[in-house]
Amino acid sequence: MDGSDESLAETFWAVTRRLRHQTKRALAPWEISPGQARALGVLMRHGALRPGALAEHLRIAPRSATEVIDGLQERGLVERRPDPADRRATLVAPTAEGERVGAAIRQARATEAERFFGVLPPEDRAELTRILRRLRED
Repeated sequence: MDGSDESLAETFWAVTRRLRHQTKRALAPWEISPGQARALGVLMRHGALRPGALAEHLRIAPRSATEVIDGLQERGLVERRPDPADRRATLVAPTAEGERVGAAIRQARATEAERFFGVLPPEDRAELTRILRRLRED
């Protein structure tokens, strides 16, 4: 690895850290972790899911998904209910409060993302999006 690769990696990680800190600040009013916010967002996009399917969407272990679900349920943001297709299985779905909080979080994150990436002209943002999507695929 040459110096330019290290410089690119270091720059990327510095930007990632900054974005992560900004996201935590955006979530502070709801006292919700980034992982919980991601899980709530997945449930809002996809509707009720089995815990294993939620874990797959989040790319985390099922045990970790259970912990995330437990935290959201304790806050009244999601509920567990029987799967009508298989009464032995459980579905996790956002509650009305979860929908409200999830929508507010989505708006706050969009505002923060606009503030963060808004320093770039539209063509640079489009190019960065293209590059990051390509890296995500590999």
